[in-house]
Amino acid sequence: MDKDGLSDEQAVRKVQKGRSEYFSLIVERYSSRIFSIGMRFFYNSDDSADFTQEVFLKAFDKIEAYREIAPFRFWLVKLAYNLAINMKKGRGEEHLQVEINEPVYSGETPDEAHVKNELKELLLMEINRLPERYRICLDLYFFFGLKYSEISGITGYPVNTIKSDVFRAKNILRDKLKGTLAEECYEM
Repeated sequence: MDKDGLSDEQAVRKVQKGRSEYFSLIVERYSSRIFSIGMRFFYNSDDSADFTQEVFLKAFDKIEAYREIAPFRFWLVKLAYNLAINMKKGRGEEHLQVEINEPVYSGETPDEAHVKNELKELLLMEINRLPERYRICLDLYFFFGLKYSEISGITGYPVNTIKSDVFRAKNILRDKLKGTLAEECYEM
């Protein structure tokens, strides 16, 4: 059984037909992406690992609902996004905060690393002050690389609204960072 040559959709069809061993292929392919979504919402490895496990359990339980209208990765990210929002609401946490994780070693001097960290903190602080809808659109567009149509499918916002929200968020950030060192370092 050569699992690696299968597309996501082919593996899902096999799972839907009772071949649950093919679900491990989906878990292998998407564990790090789902964990990354968890880190963006929960900010720690333990909660993100629990979240990842919960997403895959829910995906396995709901696999019959997948109808190949959109690529499977989109269906899975939407499921993860909705679960994260619900989990945060269940905890009484209303705001989605954005974190940017970078490699541990970047070849910078300690001074350069310090300045970069200060700039990153300033940018994150301003991103986290944005209205939640703007933060969500920015996160999915810039940090997850989703298309506007995919974000629309996940959030339920119209595509033009998402484009407008991303544009407005970038302008707000530009204004907030005007006159700071971050203005020069981050291209928006």
